[in-house]
Amino acid sequence: MSAAYCSIIDRLRETHALSEEGYLSLMQCSDAAVLDYLRQSADEVRRSVYGTTIYVRGLIEFTNYCKNDCLYCGIRRSNRCAERFRLEEADILGCAEAGYRLGFRTFVLQGGEDPYFDDKKVIDLVSALRKTYPDCAITLSIGEKPRESYQAYFDAGADRYLLRHETASAEHYGRLHPPELSLRHRMECLEALKEIGYQVGCGFMVGSPYQTPQHIVQDLKFVEAFRPHMVGIGPFIPHKDTPFGSFEAGSAQETIKLLSIIRLMLPNVLLPATTALGTIAGDGREKGILAGANVIMPNLSPPDARKKYMLYNDKLSAGEEAAEHLLELKRSMVAIGYEIVTDRGDYKG
Repeated sequence: MSAAYCSIIDRLRETHALSEEGYLSLMQCSDAAVLDYLRQSADEVRRSVYGTTIYVRGLIEFTNYCKNDCLYCGIRRSNRCAERFRLEEADILGCAEAGYRLGFRTFVLQGGEDPYFDDKKVIDLVSALRKTYPDCAITLSIGEKPRESYQAYFDAGADRYLLRHETASAEHYGRLHPPELSLRHRMECLEALKEIGYQVGCGFMVGSPYQTPQHIVQDLKFVEAFRPHMVGIGPFIPHKDTPFGSFEAGSAQETIKLLSIIRLMLPNVLLPATTALGTIAGDGREKGILAGANVIMPNLSPPDARKKYMLYNDKLSAGEEAAEHLLELKRSMVAIGYEIVTDRGDYKG
């Protein structure tokens, strides 16, 4: 095993930062012994903060309408093949009720940027959830909004907000998104969320079209500087009805490597083993947990809605990805030495 690589990993563990050259070196490393040392180091750090507990979040996908036209996304507005749906407030509250009975104490409301769900509807929904479930955390993942909207959702009772930055390179961002969207505005939204007081999550795709190793280094340096409470990363998986439908998927192995790097960078971070990772590799979720992840988000949405919220090809929505199969998920985690807990799972920082 290379002493030079181990020295880089140790430095990241001790200082929580590396030079661009240091991150690039780790990203380009393929030595199995070094990668195992990286994984073990991340696992030790995660255990030192969170022990062997794995937090679960109840994911409620409530609309697949979206005003945006991001080139990689299956629910982009130009996809005429998408079967559109919206859940009404009563349906969403019903999903939360079912999740609460199962033991979930965090709900993640995720949807496209759907103008139908204006500020009043979002505020009413968050207020209803907060009143009904005062012991639960409420997470929103509904895209770019004006600062005053973010403030209003926070005042209504939202605790966390997930907004992937997707790439920290403006040039790369422009190749993944339509001209009306900009990296600058995305970053302004993330800063506003943090200033308001949310627990904030950013993140990026691994292996997205036109991505270079240097782009990933830029992502890591951004995460290092921004210091979010949550980081969501997953492999790029193409959707057949998008301009990137013929591109190759990203790598599960590279994603797992990055999970370990991010854990060493941010010891307290809430780090999901994503559905995309489980989709691209049958044991991806388990390998993600073993590499330093500590969050899983089973799906509470109605089964018919899950099938329509198709961001990429063959997205998992059944089996252990489904909230109603929580017992199966618990067993799979016990088998690798971890324990599912269904409390709020707050950031420890």
